[in-house]
Amino acid sequence: MNRLYNSLEPRVMDDDMLKLAVGEQGPQEEAGLLARQEGILFKDVLSLQLDFQNILRIDNLWQFENLRKLQLDNNVIERIEGLDKLIHLVWLDLSFNNIEAIEGLDTLVNLEDLSLFNNRISKIDSLDALVKLQVLSLGNNHISNMMNKGLAELKHQFSIDELKHRESLIQARLEDEQAWREKLEEHKAAFVEHLNGPFLFDSMYAEDVEGNKLACLHGAGELLEAYKDKFVIICLNIFEYGLKQQEKRKVELDTFNECVQEAIQENQEQGKRRIAEFEEKHLLSLSAIRDESELSNLETKIAECSKDISELFNTLMTLEMQLVEQLEETINMFERNIIDLVGLFIENVQSLMAQCRDLENHHHEKLLEIAISALEKTVKGELDEDLPDEVRALFVDKDTVVNAVGSSHDIHLLKIDNREDELVTRVNSWCTHLVDKIHKDEIMRNRRRVKEISQYIDHMQNELDNLECSDIID
Repeated sequence: MNRLYNSLEPRVMDDDMLKLAVGEQGPQEEAGLLARQEGILFKDVLSLQLDFQNILRIDNLWQFENLRKLQLDNNVIERIEGLDKLIHLVWLDLSFNNIEAIEGLDTLVNLEDLSLFNNRISKIDSLDALVKLQVLSLGNNHISNMMNKGLAELKHQFSIDELKHRESLIQARLEDEQAWREKLEEHKAAFVEHLNGPFLFDSMYAEDVEGNKLACLHGAGELLEAYKDKFVIICLNIFEYGLKQQEKRKVELDTFNECVQEAIQENQEQGKRRIAEFEEKHLLSLSAIRDESELSNLETKIAECSKDISELFNTLMTLEMQLVEQLEETINMFERNIIDLVGLFIENVQSLMAQCRDLENHHHEKLLEIAISALEKTVKGELDEDLPDEVRALFVDKDTVVNAVGSSHDIHLLKIDNREDELVTRVNSWCTHLVDKIHKDEIMRNRRRVKEISQYIDHMQNELDNLECSDIID
């Protein structure tokens, strides 16, 4: 390429320089020759490269009205000027020049990337109009330390609003997704997820090829819409009823847990009082044993202290057995209540699901009537001409029509039955696991408590035994 890299004299942009640059950067070979013969319109140029041209002054760019990218680095430009008409400019490189001030950029409202690296700029200003600026390079200029700090902030300020907006959108989406997941978990806990809309109905037709074909028949569309409206209402009734029953189960469980905790706390308080009374007396007994010098009196006091320890053990174990009986009664009552609630829930849901099946049966009968009527019209040659070929293919004989309608009906009933079975199985499983866990937790609690009592009593007895041995040795 015949570029003027070796020119020593500072230059001003003129038409010859611009034509040469545009020609060298344009298409080559036959297309390029044709373009050079006919002339290239400057207004059609989108990118212009004028680096290493020893340019002193920017000029004659007003014709490049659609220019997007302009490269003017590694020249001797002293002032930013002559860019007023380049309103579509997105990318501008003025690095490695002799520019002393930021100016002449007010009309470049679409500029996103600006490089002024390695110039003689000492002050950052005149950038307010660059509302779309995202990248600003001002390194290796004559800017003070204080200004460098401002520069570091300035490099980001043009994108900060956009970043914040994006972050707020992302955060809002995440919050919406989290809220949706939380709601879904609530619905799952009530065993009625996806029943607050047409999900079940839509799933009935998702795999129903024949049903979707039959919906094209005259009168079938209106029948389907009426069926869907009634079906969704029943689903919503199941959903709302499920949420209410879940709240009742939650209240029942919370009440049970409160009763259990109150009983345990009251029992523990009684145990603590008995232990405090014992320890107060026990300390006095140990002190008296240490002070006793007569062997007969010593043996008597040790026996009395040992008796006190045994009595404490019996007292604590009696309290524990009372608690076990109390909790067993509470657990049994809760078990009856929760099973009753679950049973009532299942009974009513099955009743509502039966209504869905009734709707499906009614729809099946009406659709069969429409299909048979369409078959009769087919025989007479009166079937709607607008029906797709795949729909027409169903009406070869009565058996084919009846089988198609019956296949659709079977799919719908299976979907309803499966959703009902899933709900019943899950709620029964939840109830069984809950009751089993409560029984197991009580067994573990009782074992821990008995172990605590035994360890405490053993410690008291060992303390007494050690004291007895030391007194006998003395």
